[in-house]
Amino acid sequence: MHDRTIEALRQENERLRAENALLRQKLDLVIRRMFGRKSEQLDANQLKLLLGELDQPSSLMASEGAAPLEAVTPPRRTSASRRPRCPDNAPVVTEVLDPGVVSANPSAFRQIGEEVSEQFDYEPGYVLRRRTVRRVWVKRGELDGVPLIAPLPPKLLERGILAPGLLAHILVGKYHDHLPLYRQQRIFNDRYGLYLPRQTMARGVELAATWLEPIVQEITREQLARGYVQIDETPVKDLSPGLGHTAQGYFWAMRTPGADTVYHWAAGRGHEHLLDIIPESFRGMVQCDAYGAYRTMLRKRPGVELAGCWAHVRRKFHEAFVQKEATVRNGWILHQIGHLYAIEQRLRKSRAGPDLRAAIRAAESRPLLARLKRALTILQPKHLPQSLTGKAVGYALGQWDLLEVFLGKGQLEIDNNLVENAIRPAALGRKNWLFIGAEDAGWRSAVIYSLVQSCKAHGVEPYAYLKDVLTRLPTMTNHQIPTVTPRAWAAAQRMALAS
Repeated sequence: MHDRTIEALRQENERLRAENALLRQKLDLVIRRMFGRKSEQLDANQLKLLLGELDQPSSLMASEGAAPLEAVTPPRRTSASRRPRCPDNAPVVTEVLDPGVVSANPSAFRQIGEEVSEQFDYEPGYVLRRRTVRRVWVKRGELDGVPLIAPLPPKLLERGILAPGLLAHILVGKYHDHLPLYRQQRIFNDRYGLYLPRQTMARGVELAATWLEPIVQEITREQLARGYVQIDETPVKDLSPGLGHTAQGYFWAMRTPGADTVYHWAAGRGHEHLLDIIPESFRGMVQCDAYGAYRTMLRKRPGVELAGCWAHVRRKFHEAFVQKEATVRNGWILHQIGHLYAIEQRLRKSRAGPDLRAAIRAAESRPLLARLKRALTILQPKHLPQSLTGKAVGYALGQWDLLEVFLGKGQLEIDNNLVENAIRPAALGRKNWLFIGAEDAGWRSAVIYSLVQSCKAHGVEPYAYLKDVLTRLPTMTNHQIPTVTPRAWAAAQRMALAS
């Protein structure tokens, strides 16, 4: 009886030791993610671990000197009518519009008044007032003649005060430079003397998104027509009025390598939201991570084929490697994955086409994958399922059928890092503006992010593009929308420079 008790205590002690080691690994991983280097590259010191199994104690880098939060008293609201919106010394650009019949024969008319409308505009470095003066005329000798006045040019909003230049500047500030509207309000006031409330800017963002949404729809149509997209999602909080807290929403990013990026806003990350993004008519490849919603989506989208991501596999083995767990084994696996990426880098440098890529992958990458699969199958029973190595092995073997898809399809990339890179600006902006104003406002941010990121993909300066497009849209028809996508706009600019 005494021996059985000792044995039971010994086993319990071993279990607690293993559990304690696992918790320490998780804690070190969290600390590394919060305070350590984000790179996954293997340097010389890491490779030495393969030979010496050198263990170094992990250290906790505590953040010191953090300033305490101060109570902020909200400023008293003042009426907009009590203060000038724009400084008196702001430059004024005046445009005078006369009816065509008056311009053709001005001596036959006399001016009896004028209609003046103003907008605030922005040129890099200063704010100006763009004034449109429409003079009112009557024909000489006709005492009861009908007054003539030129029609107001088409605008985004007839009585709106935000001209396309200023509106484009606000959009670029928030969605490219990650400046929340309240910071932009302070900048306009302190730097330019322009009083521009957040509410006015928020309505301007909604107005711009409404006009720009057809362009994003055209980009999405062109993107899906290629038959290959990469998809990833990132969480974004939004306000829930009346509940006193924020809710969780998601930006779904969809990108085609070498083409555009489109964002979609959804209240969740279930497969039903993927069905809204991927139409039933789509036939092609979707490259993604191991999130289960993608496989569930296949039931309703039989024309879709999934492809896996080797970057996610490498990341999990790298996490185990840097935590000194099964260092030699994980180092060998990372070395084999490195060979796969070396092949891809060589193909990228040589600008190989899809057929050549598929042929070289079949000859060089396929044997590497077969070797890796045999090694992972042998390693799986040797590690606890909840250990970092056990999780990495289970992840790789569970996704193996999708990880091999890129071998026979030369148009596919080895991973979906491109869409992960495209989604980073939204994650960076989230750290500044913290949340979206309301759930039904997420689509506005998705529209603007889509155009800003697509501009970057085609080497287009976002401010120049948005200012030009917002100026032209009120006079365009739906059939002209394909001519103002970032890809088409960039091509038109190149042609104009060449001519």
